[in-house]
Amino acid sequence: MSPPMARSSPLLEVRQLEVVYNHVATAVQGVSLEVADRQIVAMIGTNGAGKTTTLRAISGFLPAEDVAITDGTISFDKRPLAGRLPHDISRRGVVLVPERSKLFDTLTVQENLHFNVTRRRREIRDKVFDYFPRLGERTSQTAGLLSGGEKQMLAIGMSLVCEPKLLLVDELSLGLAPIVTEEIMGILQNINRQLGLAMLIVEQNAAAALRVASFGYVLEGGRVVFKGPCAQLMEHQDIKEFYLGGAEGKTRSYRDLRQYARKRRWWG
Repeated sequence: MSPPMARSSPLLEVRQLEVVYNHVATAVQGVSLEVADRQIVAMIGTNGAGKTTTLRAISGFLPAEDVAITDGTISFDKRPLAGRLPHDISRRGVVLVPERSKLFDTLTVQENLHFNVTRRRREIRDKVFDYFPRLGERTSQTAGLLSGGEKQMLAIGMSLVCEPKLLLVDELSLGLAPIVTEEIMGILQNINRQLGLAMLIVEQNAAAALRVASFGYVLEGGRVVFKGPCAQLMEHQDIKEFYLGGAEGKTRSYRDLRQYARKRRWWG
């Protein structure tokens, strides 16, 4: 009889993370999650659930003055990340897709992709145009004149040029038409398959995120209240009711319920 195979360590490992605002309000309460090499993981939840704060804690982009990691650990490729500066974390291979509003609006698409480009990165930049042909058609156009979807494509392209091992994607669908969201999610899935690039996707659009990811976490009130394979999550009655629209296509809100034994329902 063959011995059992040893379980490989996750690429990203977050354990019991706690983030506090203004020394008072706890935005993230004991969040634990993992992302394996080459895996797409989704983190879903309502607005204010703690998703973006968790992502920013991982990437190092928490505001220094009023937000702090007060407990827990974050490790990437077995090396600690918590407390490191964003540029150091990026050099280690964990790259946050910039918000569309943070693009250089007065520069062209080509110029936005050209910052800190080495010979190796020129090859990656050219690959970006393979994944996003629309950007290739607009290399001379200033970023400020792009559509919302094209700006999101450019933001992802800028991140790919940084040669990430793990891509952090925050609210890709915000302000985009559903058909554009589906298109970009499909491209991310293609990038994952071709490059083997691991991704952590934070989304309010649960359906779009769960369709491309293999594993998902549900956050509410700064806590992980449910986790599992995405196929299992999409069949869970509460996920359907509160995130996927239920039988009538309308989602319910936790705020509409005075007393709701969430933990019991999620894990029951």
